[in-house]
Amino acid sequence: MKEDILEQLVDDYLQHKGYFTLHNIKFRPDATHSDYVRNKDSNHSDIDVLGINPTLTGPARIYAVSCKSWQSGLNPERKIEEIEKGLIVSGRDAWKGFRELVVPKWADAFKRSVFEMTNETEFTYVTAVTLIKGNKNTWEKHQPFLDLMDNNPVKLLTFTDIVDEIMPNIGTTVASSDIGRMLQLIKAAGWNK
Repeated sequence: MKEDILEQLVDDYLQHKGYFTLHNIKFRPDATHSDYVRNKDSNHSDIDVLGINPTLTGPARIYAVSCKSWQSGLNPERKIEEIEKGLIVSGRDAWKGFRELVVPKWADAFKRSVFEMTNETEFTYVTAVTLIKGNKNTWEKHQPFLDLMDNNPVKLLTFTDIVDEIMPNIGTTVASSDIGRMLQLIKAAGWNK
């Protein structure tokens, strides 16, 4: 079940690009991992949307997407600083929203889950956000993230990126999703603000 409007939009976007999608793929560290702590690692995290495109090869074939539909958007520089300094943000450790990019045992669990679902070790890790406030390269080229993802690409995808790509190809045949139908209505209304 796609629980979030951004997840639904990412799902439509990936399908538009020829991906088959899966949702809410659970993962957590293996209990046999040397750093496993039962009372901290027993709850699952999830890959919000996993896209598989059978016509592509390499990391572009698999998109593993974490959606952050924060109204305020994502400031890459600030978020990395919050993570690196171990700050508490909105009542929780900043790293917890990005545990697979920050903590090796969670990264291992994430990669294992991608492999179990796709039989692939190459993939693109995507953080989908409402908007970016700052330099997206700061996030996409952050070496600690790339290291934990085995040098697979790390990308940021914004709401605007998605809509800009989908909208020109929206036709009049009734879309198969609520989000697609909404975009059709927006296009039909001529709204472009």
